[in-house]
Amino acid sequence: MSNPTGTHRQATARDSGPVELSAAGITVGYGSRTIIDNLSTTIPTGSFTVIVGPNACGKSTLLKALSRMLPTTTGQVRLGGEDITRLKPKQVARTLALLPQAPVAPEGIIVEDLVARGRYPHQGTFHQWSQADQQAVDQALHRANVWDLKDRFVHELSGGQRQRVWVALVLAQQTPVVLLDEPTTYLDITHQVELLNLVQQLQREGTTVVAVLHELMLAFRYATHLIVMKDGAIVAEGPVEDVVTAEVIGRVYNLDCRLITDPTTGRPIVVPAPAVDQP
Repeated sequence: MSNPTGTHRQATARDSGPVELSAAGITVGYGSRTIIDNLSTTIPTGSFTVIVGPNACGKSTLLKALSRMLPTTTGQVRLGGEDITRLKPKQVARTLALLPQAPVAPEGIIVEDLVARGRYPHQGTFHQWSQADQQAVDQALHRANVWDLKDRFVHELSGGQRQRVWVALVLAQQTPVVLLDEPTTYLDITHQVELLNLVQQLQREGTTVVAVLHELMLAFRYATHLIVMKDGAIVAEGPVEDVVTAEVIGRVYNLDCRLITDPTTGRPIVVPAPAVDQP
C-alpha cells in the first residue's frame, strides 16, 4: 500500500475543471406527496453552499434531486450544462459525489474496501485498478483521519468513526462536485470542526460543495453561499452577511431571536430570546 503522504501529486477536483449545477423549475416529492414545487436555483461554481431550514422543509429532498437520486416530476436539473437525466450513471458518478443521510455499508466489509468503492466510477473495461486508484484511496483515508481504521470492520466502528469513513469514500471518488447531507451527524464538536475544515479545504482547492447542516453557527461560519428553505421553497439565498437577519430566522424557524457577531469570523450567531422574562 502506498504512503498517503508520498511524493505523487495529490489529485483534486480542479483537475476536472469547474462544473455547473443548477435546478430550473423542479417539482419533487414522494409518491403523490409533493415536497418541492417549481424551485429554481444555481449553485455557484466553486462555492461552499450550505442549505439550512427547519426539519422536513425539503433540504434533503433538494439534495437528492440535485444528485438524480430522486427524480423530478417537472423541471430540470443540469450538471455541467446537461440535463442530468440524459447522462450515463458513471458519467454522473465521476462528476458528482453524494453522501446521503444514514448510508448502509455491506455486511462484513472493512474500511479500506468500503472507501475503495469510491473508485468504481473510474473503472472500466480498459481501466482496472491502478496505482492512481490506490493513491486516491490512501489519500482519502488520510485526509478523513481514518487511516488507522483501514483494516477494521465498518460495523465495529462508532457512529462518528463510520461517518468519517463515508466521507473518505466521497473523497476517494475525486469529483468536482460534492453533496453532503448532514455530514456532521454523530460527530462531537471537535470532529465537526475537523470535518468542516476539511470540506472548506476541498472547496478552496476547486470543489463545489453543497451541504445540508442543522447547526446554524457552523453553517454561517463556513458557507460562502447560503440557501434558506421553508415548506419546500427557498426563502432567501446569497452570501451569509446578506441573507441572515433576525427577521428571516424568526420567520423560517418561528423563533424569537437576535443576532450577535462571531468575534473570530465576523459572521452572525443566532441567540434565541429567553422563554420567560428574567428577573
